[in-house]
Amino acid sequence: MNYRTLPVFVAIFCLVSLPLFAQSSAAPAEIICFHGNILTGVALQSTRPERVTALAIAHGEILAAGDDTSILARYKGPSTELIDLHRAFVMPGFNDAHVHLGDAAQILLSVNLTGTHSLAEMQQRIRDAAQKAAPGAWITGGGWDHTLWASKQLPTRADIDAVAGSHPAYFVRVDGHIAVVSTAALRAAGITRATPDPSGGKIDRDASGNPSGIVRETARALVEKRIPAPTPELRRKGIEMVLQDAVSHGLTSVQDNSGWQDFLVYEQLEQEGRLPLRISEWLPFDAPVALLREHQAHHAKTDRMLHTTMLKGFMDGSLGSRTAALDAPYSDDPGNSGIPRYDQAKLNQMAVERAKAGFQMGFHAIGDRAVEMALDAFAAAEQADPAARSARNRIEHSQVLGPDDFARYRQLGIIASMQPNHLLTDMSWAAQRLGPDRSKYAYAWKSFLDDDVALAFGTDYPVEPITPFRGVYAAVTRQNEAGNAVFDPEERITLGQAITAYTQGSAYAEFAETWKGILAPGYAADFVVLDRDLTAVAPNAILGATVLRTVVAGKTVYQAAAAEAKRR
Repeated sequence: MNYRTLPVFVAIFCLVSLPLFAQSSAAPAEIICFHGNILTGVALQSTRPERVTALAIAHGEILAAGDDTSILARYKGPSTELIDLHRAFVMPGFNDAHVHLGDAAQILLSVNLTGTHSLAEMQQRIRDAAQKAAPGAWITGGGWDHTLWASKQLPTRADIDAVAGSHPAYFVRVDGHIAVVSTAALRAAGITRATPDPSGGKIDRDASGNPSGIVRETARALVEKRIPAPTPELRRKGIEMVLQDAVSHGLTSVQDNSGWQDFLVYEQLEQEGRLPLRISEWLPFDAPVALLREHQAHHAKTDRMLHTTMLKGFMDGSLGSRTAALDAPYSDDPGNSGIPRYDQAKLNQMAVERAKAGFQMGFHAIGDRAVEMALDAFAAAEQADPAARSARNRIEHSQVLGPDDFARYRQLGIIASMQPNHLLTDMSWAAQRLGPDRSKYAYAWKSFLDDDVALAFGTDYPVEPITPFRGVYAAVTRQNEAGNAVFDPEERITLGQAITAYTQGSAYAEFAETWKGILAPGYAADFVVLDRDLTAVAPNAILGATVLRTVVAGKTVYQAAAAEAKRR
């Protein structure tokens, strides 16, 4: 049973079981939410998805879903908490299938360059930070995107030196695949004109052959290893900030790619009862198998709030940085086909070893060459160990494919873990990067569904804002946020399909579809209350949706001030 047939199964189960529930005495609920407009997610893609007005909740799970009268009559006890939803729209909580919480935390605590619309604006933020920094201290940050600037030109070390002075400085592009560094940072890393490009990376050079300040992919590590780690207190502060950001945007679960020290902070928060949402943490594909087993065993896999899951590997970079690996050169950069991160034979060997060790794997792959590398590695793993077929291996991003690749996803049982909001950012230049032939197979959500490939949606936060509503809007419209440009409209999907990919599809991708992603008896009481019914508004109104309340395991972890005032 795949995740798209699950809602039908649940609906049948609920109908068959209803007489049994009616004949039995119901235990009182801890919480009853009533007077709602509740989309349960059951049969979500049918013409009449299930709607109820009330939920009974106990022990973090849904006891029952139905109408106000029957739920209150059967499940209200003397200590039951009653929550009047005031007819607000309720749906299963969003499960973001791809985030980088640790990176987001560091950006918030350093020089946040997100949204800068010119080099001068970027420089001003760096100048402000340099004036406050201790002499010789590193200045770090990220979020800049040169495609938003009129010049479209990458910054250089000279641009950074002009405002950072003698400080070693390191600023990651919004996609996390290239960085610009100062001369002092290059010096600290020992990078000179004689330094060779590392495997899977590149050090950009100026006309004289000297490092320009741009380091790509694995070359970033040459500098990163010289940057002092944040203090435990600072790391925790940043993580608490991003977790609050997540629940305020309706996320009840995230699938996260952060460092091990970040995971230990999540663990500490959970022990203190302060972890507000569910986290499935990825481990690095490149780490030795012995270490991966040690980290996997560190925290119980049965813990529904926090545990480790798949192994994350990187096949290539990004389209925005022109480091995504393509079969043919970029249409707007004929001498460049991107940067593959692996030799295929080595990749296959590592995939086989990790498949035999029982790990689920997920490979970042944006360009068509990178996608093919990932598919070949998964095929090698399945050939060596047929059990790998049931591992629900994933390709993260899956942005540019060849026409025959969709069928290979289906044949190998690969999940397409995608972030439709990327199209909103990439739309203004993606066609120039790819040309018309490749663009037909880019961001191709409908083609995946047509080929019966499971979709899981996320945001890639902090590469994109963490709000899921941009992704839902992009999936159903394929228009930019202004509504005046469209990218290959044939690949639009329905609202039901988009919500499914962001709830049940994401749950399926982490082997959790039997207990979260819908609001039905026995499922987790993870839901979000919104200021508008996403199924009843025009598509452009989805972008403005506001979260009134976020509930995880029956506990309200976020409530908007306006919603609280209305409730009172």
